Amino acid sequence: MEPILEGVKVVELAAWTFVPSAGAVLADWGADVIKIEHPETGDPQRGLINSGVVAGATGVNHFIEQPNRGKRSVGLDVANPEGLEILYKLVEQADVFATNLLPGSQQRLGVGLDAIRARNPKIIYARGHGYGTKGPQADRGGFDLAAYWARGGIGDALTGADGSYPPIQRPAFGDVFGGFAIAGGVAAALYKRERTGEAAVVDVSLLATALWQLGPDVVGSKVIGSNIPKYDLEEMPNPATSIYRTQDNRFLALVLLQSDRFWPDLCVRIGRPDLVSDERFADARVRFANRRECTAELRRTFESQPLEHWRKQLEDFDGVWDAFESALELHDDPQVNANGYLPKVTDANGNTFALAANPVQFDETPAALRPAPGHGEHTDDVLQELGLGWDRIIALKESGAVI
Repeated sequence: MEPILEGVKVVELAAWTFVPSAGAVLADWGADVIKIEHPETGDPQRGLINSGVVAGATGVNHFIEQPNRGKRSVGLDVANPEGLEILYKLVEQADVFATNLLPGSQQRLGVGLDAIRARNPKIIYARGHGYGTKGPQADRGGFDLAAYWARGGIGDALTGADGSYPPIQRPAFGDVFGGFAIAGGVAAALYKRERTGEAAVVDVSLLATALWQLGPDVVGSKVIGSNIPKYDLEEMPNPATSIYRTQDNRFLALVLLQSDRFWPDLCVRIGRPDLVSDERFADARVRFANRRECTAELRRTFESQPLEHWRKQLEDFDGVWDAFESALELHDDPQVNANGYLPKVTDANGNTFALAANPVQFDETPAALRPAPGHGEHTDDVLQELGLGWDRIIALKESGAVI
């Protein structure tokens, strides 16, 4: 299958995971994404293994690989006038410019909207923000733990009602979702330009991403005048839509939203036909009234056998359910592998490892991924594509403009 964005050129001046995740998706879809990195420091995530923050097993830095696969890296100092001019030449040939630099840094370095559009009026300008383009905190930096998880309400929504600490978010949890939103916005902007000739500015903030993801809670809270209730698992309104522990300390989720339809079959399959005839649990209305007792009965039952037993008992059950899996277990999940959701790549050092494909497939074809580039790996190639000879490239290296 021909890549959906074949021929699209993207210049990415961004670090960490938010905007780079968007570039990874665009690269998955066939775009030529050129990652601009400082000649000396590069993307800060390249140093996470050396700092001890990220385990360096087999030398694979997964914080670089996951959001940067399929790109080309150019070591370029845009604070150097000669380096900035090289960036402008790349921009002149590009379809998209993507950045997460703060507004002040954009202006100081000469890569703000007006400066980039002066060199290419038809370029799509995509920006990732912490808090949006307007308001008193428009110039404030924001990582996803702060702008998405804390400020955006996600952490509070997942905190128990017992006054305990909010759970810490998983690494890049908001970044990867926000990056996917940027990629979708860029694709829509490319379509608009194709139809109208007009180039759009695409803006996505981590705060807005959180509000979108938490939409049912956010909208509902204002409608009812209070936060959406948080239920203890011991008294969920529908005991057939909850989480249950198994004998071997695993967990499974039941999602029987139409509980009356599935309740009799569920009870038989778990060896509790007596619950069908129990007046306390006869239908959804009385199960709600007796939800604590119903949940207790289901807990005792599921805790009596290991997960594999329940997998067999519920294998062809028409109701929706599933077992909780760890990140490591997903690598051996037959459904994941059948659909190509964790394709493997091999880097320049011969390390083979899996990457998470973006969730969109075209024509039922899994994404064919390439590993992330080394720091400045493609600098010489890209400069030659711009028409620069070796004498000029060497002079740029000597001046520190390029790596």
